[in-house]
Amino acid sequence: MQITLPKPSPVALDADSISWDDLAIQVLAGEPLRREQALAVLDAPDDDVLEILAAAYRVRRKYFGNTVQLYYLMNVKSGLCPEDCGYCSQSKVSQAPIEKYPMLSQESIVDGAQKAAQAGACTYCIVASGRGPTDRELDQVISAVEEIKAELPIRICACLGILKPGQAERLEAAGVDRYNHNLNTGEEFHHNIVNTHTFQDRVRTVESIKAAGISPCSGGIVGMGERNEDVVDMAYALHDLEIESIPVNFFIPIDGTPFAGINVLTPQYCLKTLAMFRLINPTREIRIAGGRGVHLRTLQPLGLYAANSIFVSDYLTTKGQTPDEDYAMLRDLGFTIVRPAGHSEDATTATQE
Repeated sequence: MQITLPKPSPVALDADSISWDDLAIQVLAGEPLRREQALAVLDAPDDDVLEILAAAYRVRRKYFGNTVQLYYLMNVKSGLCPEDCGYCSQSKVSQAPIEKYPMLSQESIVDGAQKAAQAGACTYCIVASGRGPTDRELDQVISAVEEIKAELPIRICACLGILKPGQAERLEAAGVDRYNHNLNTGEEFHHNIVNTHTFQDRVRTVESIKAAGISPCSGGIVGMGERNEDVVDMAYALHDLEIESIPVNFFIPIDGTPFAGINVLTPQYCLKTLAMFRLINPTREIRIAGGRGVHLRTLQPLGLYAANSIFVSDYLTTKGQTPDEDYAMLRDLGFTIVRPAGHSEDATTATQE
């Protein structure tokens, strides 16, 4: 599909003239957030952050209560990628000193699922670097998925890159519940971050996932030098694609990558971004993904008043907060963890496991 972006407003809104709570009332009444309102959220002074979060929380609470979904990620193939993404430590243009390895064995992938279940995750994410999986790599993932599904009540999200015809259908038949393929940024900015594939390549992959009957997961990365308009464009594109799960990554500059020198984010801006994504996508899962600890720092708990999902593990090539710290944070917030269907408890108060 072609993404149709909302038309820019000819007049920017003055944050002093906006009632942030009125935005929540508007969204809860079924009236979509307008583009100029979304931009106003990002442009708002930092002093307004708590009021903006309160508005986002009204929407979050309406659709998700105080529940949180935990995701566990395993990097099953690292580095060795032919794409030229300037932000990524695994791309062909990266000189970052990361560990590089081919697709892990079926046994290792299944072992990762056991760790995900032990960590209380409702979804296990199988992530592989590269433009897309070879048939042999897909066979390995499918065999692992079938074994996991036979043993554990856990959802599986695969993230393997651009899929060839027929591959999405094979993943669905094996039991993959969700497939992640991020848009990464707004369409107008996309050529600044990668040249080996296009924004529309990514959109087509998401459409193929949906056509195969797999739940679509797609989000992006904030903080790569884009404009606020680009962040808003991405949020609306994800809305138009009817994405069910939206991971919001905050860019971590990694030495050895072309984007190593970009470091523009503040905790307050990250919180406003999460609130904007919630107001544009009120009924969708919003996940605080990579960069949570690096950029939100001591304000991490506030992010969950807009988002309703986090990773309870490390990321692809960067470290995350420990599971025990995450459980303590959720317990202090009084939030409950959503368990996978078939678990002895579908939603439990956050505990240290």
